[in-house]
Amino acid sequence: MTETMNRIAIRPLSRIIPARLKGEDPDKIEKENLKIRHDKMRDVERVRSNIRLLIIIVMFACIYTAIGARLAILASSQPAEPFAQSNNSLIFAQRADIVDRKGRILATNLETYSLYVETRHLVDPLNTSNKLADLFDDLNADDLYSQFTSKRKFLWIKKKLSPEQMQAVHDIGEPGLRFGPRETRLYPNGALASHILGGASFGKEGVKSAEIIGVAGIEKTFDNQLRDPTYAKRPLKLTIDLSIQAAVEHVLEGGMRLLNAKGAAAILMEVDTGRVISLASLPDFDPNHRPNLPARGSAEESPLFNKAIQGVYELGSTFKIFTVAQALELDLVDPKTKVNTKGPIRMGGHKINDYRDNGPELPVWQIITESSNLGTARIAKLIGPEKQREFLSSLGFTNPTSIEMIEASGGKPLLPKRWNELETMTISYGHGLSATPLHLATGYAALANGGRLVKPTLLERDKFELGPQVISKEVAENSLAMLRGVVTEGTASLADVNGYFVAGKTGTADKPSPQGGYDREKNITNFASIFPVHEPKYVLVVTLDEAQDTSGPEPKRTAGWTAVPVSAEIIARVAPLLGLMPKFDNQSTVGVTLSNWQE
Repeated sequence: MTETMNRIAIRPLSRIIPARLKGEDPDKIEKENLKIRHDKMRDVERVRSNIRLLIIIVMFACIYTAIGARLAILASSQPAEPFAQSNNSLIFAQRADIVDRKGRILATNLETYSLYVETRHLVDPLNTSNKLADLFDDLNADDLYSQFTSKRKFLWIKKKLSPEQMQAVHDIGEPGLRFGPRETRLYPNGALASHILGGASFGKEGVKSAEIIGVAGIEKTFDNQLRDPTYAKRPLKLTIDLSIQAAVEHVLEGGMRLLNAKGAAAILMEVDTGRVISLASLPDFDPNHRPNLPARGSAEESPLFNKAIQGVYELGSTFKIFTVAQALELDLVDPKTKVNTKGPIRMGGHKINDYRDNGPELPVWQIITESSNLGTARIAKLIGPEKQREFLSSLGFTNPTSIEMIEASGGKPLLPKRWNELETMTISYGHGLSATPLHLATGYAALANGGRLVKPTLLERDKFELGPQVISKEVAENSLAMLRGVVTEGTASLADVNGYFVAGKTGTADKPSPQGGYDREKNITNFASIFPVHEPKYVLVVTLDEAQDTSGPEPKRTAGWTAVPVSAEIIARVAPLLGLMPKFDNQSTVGVTLSNWQE
């Protein structure tokens, strides 16, 4: 009504009558008032339209702000609960198999089920929590009941179930307990080759599938390839021989127990190709139930620690042959050159001495067979620090090995801060430079194959290439003859396996003490061996941590009594498996023999 009263009259009499009296056209007044009315109506509609538009803009702004905020929250947080996966889920659960060099399964996938709870469907939470706690030792009934009666809608119980466990859960008869199909990684040989394989775990998880990812060893090194759908039907073939690996681990474990050792490692490698036939580290673990990393203590004491490629140790007298080989290469000595072995050598407050008195002088070949620190140190003094470092670097002793395992980068050799004359002398007999047993195996492979460097590998391939010539063939043969002499006349007599001509060198190094210096009661013993010496094919390195033979009145801790007999037993076990025919003619066909040098 108010709007009607305020409207402008189109033909107001108060203006029409005076206009007629003046002779003006009254229609002009009507048109003018009609225009004013239309203008006013248009202004009102424009205001109304602007208000509607503003309301719409505000509404859309609020909607987009809410959507943006939700997306930001989802992008910056992990999902608390998995969601059901459709048939074309983004989770790709398949993973290629891993096999040994003969195609035998080392790692594969197994179809299994997971167990989860949808709490809103639970009929009897108390009974269910008690029954589950009875079935699984690692579950607590009170904790389960607390979670079942909380506001949580979803709860994982077990990521993997055996068929027996699944049936037992099914027999509980609780509708809130649900099973989700998935594939899990299976290692059918248990702990065998566990440090090589490493292990796998779950990545992205849903109730109907789970992604399998490698967490260590070969599984992690080749994770992308193993997960690639294009490789799903093509197993990853390793150089490992399952039968030989089992034999090596069995003997190594027996030797470790018999000698009361804290740990042990063994590497068996082809000298011409670098193919690792067996690699063992004890204690080990079952990758089907991979343990967690230790929360405290030394990493080396964990069963997850791979002593063969991560353990960095002073390798003792096994290094002496490298010193002699370099001196022969530089024409500083020949096998018959007499070297002063009188001691001690005093330098910079340090004293170098021999384990036993070897007399005033020894020929070079006998310095190796008798394992003389004094003779080796004096030979190293002739070589000098710079050339020694170059030679050891050419053999790979200054960098981590290139083997295809993620852990290899942790096996970085420890070099002296100042490589001066004293360090040169101590390094010559295996003190002052620390490396891994795999470094040692690689160095001995070069001595065995005629002086060519090899790259250790776990990946089977059609073709293997030798590296550069780091030692002349003649020097390599002379070195091999000296190493054979260590077995026939020196400190490794227990390694003389009947039918297989073994050459090698013992090494015993005291372990560093936490208080500084060395602990004389604790050591690392090594035996690096090559067999058969008349046609070198394999190098075997055995390392024992704090081993001691207690069969006699006094404990024996040197490598000749610990690492050597274990190595001999391994060679006797694996040589037939390697297809090596025993020879009993007692004739070594190495180019140079000790008899050529003996007077």
